Amino acid sequence: MIVARTRTSLHEARATLPGPVGVVPTMGALHEGHLALLRAARRRDRSVVATLFVNRTQFNDSSDYAAYPRDEAADLAAFQACGVDLVFAPSIEEMYPDGFGTRIDPGPIGADLEGARRPGHFSGVATVVAKLFNLTRPTRAYLGQKDWQQTRVIARLVEDLNLPVKLVIVPTVRAHDGLALSSRNVRLSPDQRRAATALWRGLELAASAWDDDERSPAALADLVRVTVQAQPLATIGYAEVRHALTLEQVAVADPPLVIAVAAEVGGVGLIDNVVIGEGLMEDGSL
Repeated sequence: MIVARTRTSLHEARATLPGPVGVVPTMGALHEGHLALLRAARRRDRSVVATLFVNRTQFNDSSDYAAYPRDEAADLAAFQACGVDLVFAPSIEEMYPDGFGTRIDPGPIGADLEGARRPGHFSGVATVVAKLFNLTRPTRAYLGQKDWQQTRVIARLVEDLNLPVKLVIVPTVRAHDGLALSSRNVRLSPDQRRAATALWRGLELAASAWDDDERSPAALADLVRVTVQAQPLATIGYAEVRHALTLEQVAVADPPLVIAVAAEVGGVGLIDNVVIGEGLMEDGSL
């Protein structure tokens, strides 16, 4: 496994990789959710590139950036175990040298939901992803369902800027209690973690109601909201039912659909979702 820390060394190493090439962008603190992406890339692509960079431009809260867990040695060992061929692990200065001033505005799809909760977040995401795709030149990029709005922002970016990469969305990986795996989960105390499972329990109730023919977006969202609000340690951010691809509000809860929730538990921001519809994940055409 090659570890490149500069754009020059990345370019040289990337030139030696046979295609097709899959890339898995990460900020490190790897867990089974990340490993699922790496394994999916290993199954489909001849070469696998992973990126390891905590992107400060997508953090609207400097304390959240400072608290983000980092363990490069463990991350590199996990990449090695998953058969990654090349890791790009640049410094901040390598990604954002003096004089860097360009930022990408993803438009309306990044302005609502997480975009409203975290101003500037998706501009930072879109900018760094565009740079990483240009630098690694992948055939496919692997993204996780848990960050559903992020997948839609990146899909918009790829389409609008004519980037030659296909996106593969891999389903959320969950702990035994249903909590969606996240690098931030390590910051939860045992009591906070128990409270955090309310996000998934609310989504399960909403998905079950949809299976029973409930088609009111407000009713489905309320099931999630009430479940989360019943936890004293949890503060609801939003519970919304949206069109899965455009993230626009819907009058009737028909597929393709995403039921999304965000909450803060013990000062830790958490998100989760259920996606309803065919062909929305593990599909290289997205």
